Amino acid sequence: MASALTLLVKLIKLDILQEARALLGRLEYQRGNTEAALRVFDGIDIAAVSPKIKISISKRTEHRKFRSHWDVPLMSIHAVSLLVEAIYFKARALQDLGRFKEAAQTCNIILDTVESASPEGLPENFTTDCKLQETVCKAVELLPELWKLAGFSHEAILSYRRALLGHWNLNAESVAKIQKEFVIILLYGGCDASPPNLRSQMDGSFIPRNNIEEAILLLMILLRKFTLKRIEWDPFIIDHLIFALSISGQLNSLASQIEEFLPGVLERKERYYTLALCYLGEDDNLTALNLLKKLLSAMEDPNCVKALLLASKVCGGNSAYAEEGVSFARRALSNLDRGCDQMESVANCLLGISLSSQARSSASDSERVSRQNEALEVLEKAERMMLGKDQRILFNLCLENAEQRKLDAALRYAKQLLKLESGSNVKGWILLARILSAQKRFVDAETIVNAALDQTGKWNQGELLRTKAKVQIAQGKLKNAIDTYTHLLATIQLRTKSFSVGIKSSKGGKCDRSLEIDTWHDLANIYISMSQWRDAEVCLSKLKGISPYSAFGWHATGKLYEAKGLLKEALGAYTKALDLEPTHVASLVSTATILRQLGNRPMPVVRSFLTDALQLDRTDHITWFNLGLLYKAEGGRSVLEAAECFQAAALLEETAPVEPFR
Repeated sequence: MASALTLLVKLIKLDILQEARALLGRLEYQRGNTEAALRVFDGIDIAAVSPKIKISISKRTEHRKFRSHWDVPLMSIHAVSLLVEAIYFKARALQDLGRFKEAAQTCNIILDTVESASPEGLPENFTTDCKLQETVCKAVELLPELWKLAGFSHEAILSYRRALLGHWNLNAESVAKIQKEFVIILLYGGCDASPPNLRSQMDGSFIPRNNIEEAILLLMILLRKFTLKRIEWDPFIIDHLIFALSISGQLNSLASQIEEFLPGVLERKERYYTLALCYLGEDDNLTALNLLKKLLSAMEDPNCVKALLLASKVCGGNSAYAEEGVSFARRALSNLDRGCDQMESVANCLLGISLSSQARSSASDSERVSRQNEALEVLEKAERMMLGKDQRILFNLCLENAEQRKLDAALRYAKQLLKLESGSNVKGWILLARILSAQKRFVDAETIVNAALDQTGKWNQGELLRTKAKVQIAQGKLKNAIDTYTHLLATIQLRTKSFSVGIKSSKGGKCDRSLEIDTWHDLANIYISMSQWRDAEVCLSKLKGISPYSAFGWHATGKLYEAKGLLKEALGAYTKALDLEPTHVASLVSTATILRQLGNRPMPVVRSFLTDALQLDRTDHITWFNLGLLYKAEGGRSVLEAAECFQAAALLEETAPVEPFR
């Protein structure tokens, strides 16, 4: 019994010594003597103290009524709090000295000890009169930061999850702070986090599968807390939610969230502009334009430059709104502060795009030429202001020259663009290949496409492969073209299967479907030209299986009937194509051709199909040729008009690319 009492006294003295070191170390650290404090803290045997802290917390949380007098004495709550604080200050001292890994390991001891002692968290009545809870909360917030400083991103992510899923009795502000920091590392940390193992989740609960989903989930939780008035508003939430939903292709979800925001979260002008960006990203251009018009109304901000530029961009992509696009761009130029060449060049570029679009729908030749010249003029001005260092301006300048058949200038700009982008943009390669094909340099065009394929990832090779096949067709290499199209179809199918899991942009799926439709259409036309009817029918069935209401499919069906000599059936197919898409140029021309051959419609009716086609695309040499045949058949004064049509057709055919430039 005497030896037991002696041992008990020694243990008590040892605990008092540890507490004294804890007090002295804290004092030194608070004075700024980091190294001295660390030497004192090193004197505390953390490995020996931690089990005692654990037992002391555990025994008190269990509320045991009976305890033997000969048990190892429990540490007082004050002593536990003091020692836990000492471990925390030691971690901070190590952090100050740049020893981040050791700091994280030391800080982790606090969480391991408290969590194992009280898995359900410290009860409120347990922490009323001590700083233990405060120290534990500080350690929970500090640990992930230490792992980040040490360069261990995976451990930092696990620490954030532990902080948010554990029972630490953190207040709402602390939890929100941890959630925001976690969002940052998930979105921008450059570390692919494995999906969380949420044992506490019930069946059917949402479990994020990747960084983006987890970040979105956290931001939505923060947004919900703000709506319930549990936390103050922080612009951080909307800024990063916009980014996360944008890169994951969930722009409709983002628009829904913005529309549900409480008044005051976003200014009305900012709400209109952000919603316009969302709908523009989802190809709902009309809704985006209407929102921008609201923003630019006299009641809001009619001189908002960024809204004017975005509205011009929206309008420039649609000839029906090209005139408005020109107006928006001119208003933006008039409201710009002089001295900002970048903004002025962007406005001029958008003005050029809208003028070019307006020119394509012009009723008269003089009006079209005037707008084309002005489009080139403002695009060249934009290019000079940026010293030839803006890819978007160079691309549109190259495209405009190519469409006006100024191929030498277009080729010069295309090479300049390719050099500027270092071959990183597929569009630049394709445009260069099309320009070379328009110059009838098919071998060079195929060489360019092959070089682009070597530098492009497999998933981005679709348009390049289709361009290559078109160049091979132009050279009469039909079997090679079929092989290329087969490769393209295999790539599309593999891409579809590989991207079938997780969040992905819906726009990617739309592009794949469109490319697959075009591929089956092109293959059908090849087999028709080779008189392989069965293979052509298989291709058409595949095309209609993907898109049963495609004008392309019915037009190709008409070409098959026409090749077989079934002119009435061909006319029926072309009519269905025009019912589905009245502006389908190829179907308009083919309908006119069949009607002329059948001879059962008046010439003005046949001519109307061709003039409608020219109104939509004045660079189609096939349309001009068929119009010339029609005028020739009429005879008389129409012979001169026929000659002009044939001349236009010949000039356009000489400079026709294997695919339209735009």
